[in-house]
Amino acid sequence: MQQKKLWWKCIKIHRTDGEKMYGQPCVVALGRHAGLPLQMKGQKMKELTKLVRRLGRPIATKRRNVWLICGVLLMAFLASGCYEQRLKFNGLETSMGNLPRLSYARTRSISPENFTGEKGKGGMATEGTGARASRELGQGWKVSPSVRIKPGQTFLMADIEGAGAIQHIWMTPTGNNRFNILRIYWDGEKEPSVECPAGDFFACGMGQYVRVISLAVCVNPKSGFNCYWAMPFRKRCKITMTNIDEKPMTLYYQIDYTLTAVPEDAAYFHAQFRRTNPLPDKTDYVILDGVKGRGHYVGTYMTWGSNSPGWWGEGEIKFFMDGDKKFPTICGTGTEDYFCGSYGFDNPKGGGYQEFNTPYAGMPQVIKSETQPRFGLYRWHITDPIRFEKDLKVTMQALGWQSGGRYLPLKDDLSSVAFWYQAEPHRAFPKLPDRNSLKIK
Repeated sequence: MQQKKLWWKCIKIHRTDGEKMYGQPCVVALGRHAGLPLQMKGQKMKELTKLVRRLGRPIATKRRNVWLICGVLLMAFLASGCYEQRLKFNGLETSMGNLPRLSYARTRSISPENFTGEKGKGGMATEGTGARASRELGQGWKVSPSVRIKPGQTFLMADIEGAGAIQHIWMTPTGNNRFNILRIYWDGEKEPSVECPAGDFFACGMGQYVRVISLAVCVNPKSGFNCYWAMPFRKRCKITMTNIDEKPMTLYYQIDYTLTAVPEDAAYFHAQFRRTNPLPDKTDYVILDGVKGRGHYVGTYMTWGSNSPGWWGEGEIKFFMDGDKKFPTICGTGTEDYFCGSYGFDNPKGGGYQEFNTPYAGMPQVIKSETQPRFGLYRWHITDPIRFEKDLKVTMQALGWQSGGRYLPLKDDLSSVAFWYQAEPHRAFPKLPDRNSLKIK
């Protein structure tokens, strides 16, 4: 239909503008009348003009000649447009390889020094948590570096309008990080796509600082939480922090984002927290369930409290996708295998468990205890996402050893955060556990 419309307009150009049209005027007129973007300039325009002239004769009244010229020009314009589109860079998916590339993306950042992220509005506060320290210096001297959130209060960290993507989040919340609840909403949705205790979201979920060094998440001294998950949005992004503790909390934070065009095939980021304590006998722990639609699973963080003495990591992870019922499509071979370790995470030189950090997997935290040792583990599927077309369920077994070389189903204390991307809308998450159920005792 579009091609027919273009040919008709070409004929109309000829009938309106005279008997003959040569070279560049023909190209310009065609583009103007046909409503096409004139993206060919300079050398491209010269080459197209030469092509028109090489046709050997002017655009005459004979329809076959008009159709021939229009066909050639149509293909040239479409090819040029596709080529130009490929050359455009939207500022997303940055890496060492494409850092030199320029784009029309606009970088913005939200913090207590610029609550809206507006251009030229940073550092203007005259009141804030730093007002006393800056009383002799005045405006522009770290007057509002943080916010205080009262018990039961939900604080709006960011409310961004337009299309773009979150590229980095840094924060350092005080208090019990199981009681600081992070939520993120995309494009005006009522149900959050991210709902998670802040510590667990940043792979530091047991109430104690631990250094995490990975591509997706970094936790730096003393309690600097950083995440680098790409989080695109098309209309709006809203981020909140809720303090469910009985004490006030102080939150320093910075949300770095870009305003730019978002590809049509870009899915939305999701993260969901779950906890079961104790795990029912001979039952698989559910990391994620109820996901409907198309997407890919990109990561798991788990805190594992062992309620039984001895080894706890023989269980298998299972990915049920696209109609799988009793048996999954993907089945692991052991808990330490899934988290990219082996043979009980033992230190080869002795001494028991060996903590480790890598770009894609790690066990950065081991809390030794005679009653309940605890372990923090992460696995990012950055280079190997688990893709699904219709639905997804993820489970993990808790399995140890007993006499006679037999497996022993365990009743451990398990928590997890599942990370995935999917097309919206998404199903509502299960209700987040209450404060008492979140607490690590």
